[in-house]
Amino acid sequence: MPPFSLLFLVLASVPPSQDALPMPPPPPGMRVLGADEKRLLVGSTTGLEATSEEDQEEADEADTEESAELEELRALEGATLDPGAKPNAEVLQSLRRLGLANPLRLRMLDVLEEPTFREDEAESELALITDLANFDVSRLQSRYDIPVEMQPLVAQYIQFFQGPGRKWFRKWVGRSTRYMPIMQPILEANGLPRDTVYLAMIESGFSPSAYSWAHAAGPWQFISSTGKQYGLHQDFWVDERKDPLKATVAASRYLKDLHKELGHWYLAWAGYNTGSGRVRRLMERLDTRDFWTIAAAEKGLATETKHYVPKLIAAALISKTPTAFGFSEKEFEYEPALTFDEVKITDATDLDVIARAAGVDVKDVQELNPELRRWCTPPASAKNPYTLRLPKGTAERFAENISQIPAKERLTFRVHKVKRGDTLSQIALIYGSAPEAILQMNRLKSAKTLKLNAELVIPVQAARGGKDAGEGALARKVAQARRSGVTVLRPEDEVPAGTPRGPVATGPIKTETINGRKRVTYGVQTGDSLWAIAQRFQVDADELRKWNNLSARAAKKALKVGSLLYVFPDNAPKQVEERAGTVIAQRAPASNAGRPSATHQLAAGESLWSIAQRYGVSVDDIKRWNNIKDTTRLPIGLRLTVKAP
Repeated sequence: MPPFSLLFLVLASVPPSQDALPMPPPPPGMRVLGADEKRLLVGSTTGLEATSEEDQEEADEADTEESAELEELRALEGATLDPGAKPNAEVLQSLRRLGLANPLRLRMLDVLEEPTFREDEAESELALITDLANFDVSRLQSRYDIPVEMQPLVAQYIQFFQGPGRKWFRKWVGRSTRYMPIMQPILEANGLPRDTVYLAMIESGFSPSAYSWAHAAGPWQFISSTGKQYGLHQDFWVDERKDPLKATVAASRYLKDLHKELGHWYLAWAGYNTGSGRVRRLMERLDTRDFWTIAAAEKGLATETKHYVPKLIAAALISKTPTAFGFSEKEFEYEPALTFDEVKITDATDLDVIARAAGVDVKDVQELNPELRRWCTPPASAKNPYTLRLPKGTAERFAENISQIPAKERLTFRVHKVKRGDTLSQIALIYGSAPEAILQMNRLKSAKTLKLNAELVIPVQAARGGKDAGEGALARKVAQARRSGVTVLRPEDEVPAGTPRGPVATGPIKTETINGRKRVTYGVQTGDSLWAIAQRFQVDADELRKWNNLSARAAKKALKVGSLLYVFPDNAPKQVEERAGTVIAQRAPASNAGRPSATHQLAAGESLWSIAQRYGVSVDDIKRWNNIKDTTRLPIGLRLTVKAP
């Protein structure tokens, strides 16, 4: 096996068979957890005192597959170790899907070449352990640089990993061989035991994308405030909590401080989970430095923290001697160790362009740089470049190719802060971009409404080469976005930023005919806005003001509950000619059999390509419908037919 590759435990749910060994019986002293300990159902969080900044994290981060699986495992963990608690629907679903498996008889597993994990050649391999209560764990202590003990909760967690938790541990162990070879040297260089790495295993399963209910992120699950305290930068462009190397350095510093303050690794681990202040106060109140005494105290540690140390010990015990605890080498699908080249990027650069220059898939670039929050690198300069990782052996190819990619194949970027009333389609028009490209660059799948004051990175055409210089790159970005599942709503279905949530204009209406025109009388309800009422009747808010003789100031007074507004939905001309970049819908002649045409007023920064993307037509169609021969001299304000007449 290659240097640094590591062999692990891990548990896979397997159906019972005639050859399966019985589950080892629980040791004496093992207790059933009370219903008051249901807090185990939630995940752990690094540092207890979360700040309000976590509440501002983007919602898309909490929806990752890794995060969902992590929460499912913790729910199952709680149900298994707390059989007296009434499980909720999520727990029952997990139990039905996974079941409780009996471990099969498994062959012994060869040990690794990595010195830290290699068993002493003079020591005989351990036989399958079936009696945890009487197993002498001191026989294994020489293989660890952290303290390990066999306590009742440790035995319970071993059984949990052997059974219902096996599915997740199989995945975690497969991933461990990718990250442990880079994490352990960092821990050791900072004066920590190498086996401290198992803390990252129980926190996240070594997943850089793990994100918890408490807004903790990355393999070491830092909350925002603790991450910043230990040097992990977080801004619009990057979140260094997700970087496996940088986060390991920060975790080393944090754990070293905790150990110095609390005096024992068990207490340091508990402090990592709940905060050092709580552990220190319990130590002082109980006048002890023994974790097990503190964990047994009433009105002390939360259940999650009481379980944190036993869980880590159990993971470490099985990891070093998997065959002794009933695991087979065949269960593990090991990932290759993380290796990479580093290059300096001197400007915000599209990851697609980087991947093309390096001759690799863009997913490979993203996986090596999990701290990136956008589809591009952060703004940089020759004086302050951004260090990017590329697959091993591709740095030289990248350096040769990046300068040869023409301007028309590149994008530049702007940052837009969402204001009240903004919609995705409007923002795309303002910058001459495309809604699909904006969603892709910000790692969003769709957006009916935008979050007020949120910042978006906007891909725009390159400055050089004329108006159409960036259309090739932008077109490629749109195509890529559509292939990856990005969906864009029609402009009329978008909800402007800052719009109150809830049903749109549900007040009572009265319909009548006045002078041959259909008129609707609408009763204003709580939460209504002119936009919401206009959306209900598919009219323009400016027209709504005009029909009711309302100025901008008077409109607010007119929206009092119980007020009446007049709407003429069938006679609305729907023309907003004074605003560049908006649709001007026209009623179709009878001879067109109901097929409407529409015009678009050319705004600054727009091109025929961006307009074509906006309306789902081709550039050639727009040229033909408008008899355009020269696309380089289109005046601002030009009205273009954008639908087939």
